[in-house]
Amino acid sequence: MYGDLVRQVGGGRVAVVSIISDPAQDPHSYEASTRTQLQLSRAQVVVENGGGYGEFVGRMLRSSDNSSAELIDAVQVSGREPDATGEFNEYVWYDLPTMGRLADRIAQALGRVSPADADAFRKNAQVFKDELAGLEARTDRIEARRAGTPVAVTEPVPLYLTEACGLVNKTPAAFSEAVEEGDEVPPRVLQETLDLFTGRHVQALVCNEQTSGPQTEKVSKAAEDNRIPVVPVTETLPQGTDYLRWMTDNITALDRAPER
Repeated sequence: MYGDLVRQVGGGRVAVVSIISDPAQDPHSYEASTRTQLQLSRAQVVVENGGGYGEFVGRMLRSSDNSSAELIDAVQVSGREPDATGEFNEYVWYDLPTMGRLADRIAQALGRVSPADADAFRKNAQVFKDELAGLEARTDRIEARRAGTPVAVTEPVPLYLTEACGLVNKTPAAFSEAVEEGDEVPPRVLQETLDLFTGRHVQALVCNEQTSGPQTEKVSKAAEDNRIPVVPVTETLPQGTDYLRWMTDNITALDRAPER
């Protein structure tokens, strides 16, 4: 998703390498290689997520003897902070305002590398932000109709987007955290989560379809058995699309969730 954003801002003036480009690759378990080290040693601008997600990037860049590269940390750009419990949702690419700010930040960095193209980079960033504004207007309209609609999630991946749509996450934090970390869900927590569907306390399940396991399968089946819609999302950019179309599809899927 960040590689796609750099392509949109850079146009044909920038060569972009995405370290992780396979949607089937779990970024949490990705192991950097000597090839990654070589790519980072040649980069002039590097975009990383930050917030503990893909943290190997900054570490490898520092050890690659490439001190001139400009490192852009999306979490820092977001300005997001941990919640009251100290937890932090690092999936900031699901936060539309963050991606707009990131487009500007990338345009600035590319402009410093290639001053002759700085105006083109700024214009491309503005085009991206104009389209992004249309998506934000859609989430605002959904929020106006559906603020307070209770939903469940398998992982915290889409929460910035669901919150922008006014949907309220009712999932026990221990459930989504365990799924995210690949840990076993305690039986009591799993039962609390299943009760959301058997008791019809939520009106949709937003499910990361790129990860699956016994617990998420049980939850999805409970939703289906109780005729509660399952809204699939993905953690990373699917093949054959771009960031804006991806988010458009996600927003459309969320918009189809029943009203409160």
